[in-house]
Amino acid sequence: MRTAISVGSAYHDGENWGDVVAYVQAADRLGVDTAWSAEAWGMDAVTSLAHLAGVTERIRLGSGIMQISARTPAATVATALSMAQISGDRFTLGLGVSGPQVVEGFHGEAFAKPLGRLREYVEIVQMGLAGERLVYEGEHYVLPRTGGEGKALKSSIRPRPDLPIHLATLGPKSLELTGELADGWVGTSFIPEHADVFLDSIRSGAEQAGRTLSDVALQTNALMIVSEDVDAVIAKTKPGMAFTLGGMGSATTNFYNAAYSRAGYADVCAEVQRLWVAGDKPAAVAAVPDELVLATYLIGTEEMVRDRIRAYAAAGVDCLRLAPQGRTVDEQISHLEMAVGLVDDATSG
Repeated sequence: MRTAISVGSAYHDGENWGDVVAYVQAADRLGVDTAWSAEAWGMDAVTSLAHLAGVTERIRLGSGIMQISARTPAATVATALSMAQISGDRFTLGLGVSGPQVVEGFHGEAFAKPLGRLREYVEIVQMGLAGERLVYEGEHYVLPRTGGEGKALKSSIRPRPDLPIHLATLGPKSLELTGELADGWVGTSFIPEHADVFLDSIRSGAEQAGRTLSDVALQTNALMIVSEDVDAVIAKTKPGMAFTLGGMGSATTNFYNAAYSRAGYADVCAEVQRLWVAGDKPAAVAAVPDELVLATYLIGTEEMVRDRIRAYAAAGVDCLRLAPQGRTVDEQISHLEMAVGLVDDATSG
């Protein structure tokens, strides 16, 4: 099983950029597969990767994810080809629709029909990466623009038709789209025992396109904390789960909440969200059951964590995406060394 790391605005604000560089360089030395740069409403997903391309040697660099509402498809083509060029073809393009609070609040774009927009966006990006002229007529994108003086253009940068595109998706239809069009899935909210909630839809989309599930690289985030004090670790991780269920999105549109609901936690999800939206965050945290965080996160004793890693592997996950843990960069690197070793040990042989 491969490992990846997460950097970007969900994990740092760039103020201690030298520490981020040191962390990614350590990951490069440790054989970590990819560094994924998150994009929310802080640092963008690409600028940091461009810098990291010049100070790393082997590790792949992925946008995890670029928000499609923030850029035209052509701008994303230019960015992806530029990143491939300067990184020595180590760039992976991760795309996603984000959510209505960010799209409509931060970018001022309409969030309606995100699935249709994502399909059209990916199709145009694939054309651009292949070196084709951008001629497209869809519901959301029309190239060239009708009634104007535009002409069909293609990128002047060398094509990269094999540049991998990964999609961050959670809903059944968007997961089907991932199976149909994408090279990989940037997953979250994954519980191995309920892998069918995600993988059945990805498999269905792949088969409709004449592919198989094995054609899609499957990775998911993995919060890993090893400790003999299991109760303390459970208590530490519950606030993050409460925020995911209650605050990641609006009261009516929360893709993470919906995913956990489909995995059999609908009552828990509804109650945590109700309390969070009502402003009672302590009660929302208290409403998160131990079972849910133990099923979702790689936490507990070393043997408990090993068992969970094996469960992810048995479910078909190819890669675990690790978040930095520790107050200092030295602590984060030490944790990463431990985590990579634990994953290798748990899945070797």
